[in-house]
Amino acid sequence: MEHYDIIIVGAGLAGLTTAIDLIKRNHSVLVLERHSFPHHKVCGEYVSNEVLPYLESLGICIPETAANIDTLTVSSISGKFITTKLPLGGFGISRYMLDNLMYEKALALGVRFVFQTVSDIEFNGSDFEVATQKGEKYGASFVIGAFGKRSILDKKFNRSFVEQKSPWLGVKAHYKYNLFPDNEVALHNFDGGYGGLSKTETGAVNFCYLVSYESFQKEKDIETFNLNVVARNPFLNRFLKDAEPIFDQPLTIAQISFQRKRSVENHILMCGDSAGLIHPLCGNGMAMAIHGAKIASELVHNYLEQNGNDRRKIEKAYSEKWEYTFQKRLWMGRQLQSLLWNKRVSRLGLSLLVKSPRLLDWLIQSTHGKPIL
Repeated sequence: MEHYDIIIVGAGLAGLTTAIDLIKRNHSVLVLERHSFPHHKVCGEYVSNEVLPYLESLGICIPETAANIDTLTVSSISGKFITTKLPLGGFGISRYMLDNLMYEKALALGVRFVFQTVSDIEFNGSDFEVATQKGEKYGASFVIGAFGKRSILDKKFNRSFVEQKSPWLGVKAHYKYNLFPDNEVALHNFDGGYGGLSKTETGAVNFCYLVSYESFQKEKDIETFNLNVVARNPFLNRFLKDAEPIFDQPLTIAQISFQRKRSVENHILMCGDSAGLIHPLCGNGMAMAIHGAKIASELVHNYLEQNGNDRRKIEKAYSEKWEYTFQKRLWMGRQLQSLLWNKRVSRLGLSLLVKSPRLLDWLIQSTHGKPIL
């Protein structure tokens, strides 16, 4: 059985970042991922500039064609809106481009990729054994779980959030729409959800929205829902009328859960959405995934370099560091989720938000971090 210093399960932003960081620290790394590259994912595709220095330190160069975003617009269902500057700004880039860019970087550095679904992870007291659905097995000193929002592994480990059904559905598609500003990310609300708009590196506009099943199930399909519900927001009505779809069909993801998750499960260090999902209204999930990967990489590297023999120490350190770094952001996300779930409170809150620049600025500061050096 092949043995590695680290096996990473999942090759999203967190998994790819961790793989690149650890291979650059001279550790052997295997990544197990279901899907080959490149591919699209349901995602807002806005990345805060707080992670840009760290990405550059890993040798990841964001293409100049990525949208340079410095402005946020938020609107209520009725079309009342407010616009503000983002303190750090960010960039708009598709997951199709960014994930593939990072995959090629990791590959060039010597990371090994196996494109199979992981069926089981067992810890024997000192090492891990990871099995795939094709029957292959690999060993490692550490396993990092970066398998996303919801996985068969979550059920296997009896993670508590899996037992609670989530009422949220995510929908995403790219559009040709030249009227949308290059430097803006917009959040437009509608009955039961909200949608984000931002440019990507191709010039296409990414439209990704989150909606409750209660609202969505009243319509027969996405096209009808867009027409009868989403388009009630004047901004989104104009967009849907004039924009030209690029995808044959929108991408969807169900059972999006914002429940609390443990950052260490069965001795596996969870990273990215596997450790905790911030409400997309906070607009910072991609940056959090990258930042969390940095924390995990540094701790694992230090442990291996020092020939550590107390695994509980690194697990405790990772949990504490993760909580310290992201707890307030996730708490804010959960509060926003609760507000949005109550239609009356949601409308009042959003109406207040679009009338209060200071409140919006405070919200941005509460959900974004400082530049990662």
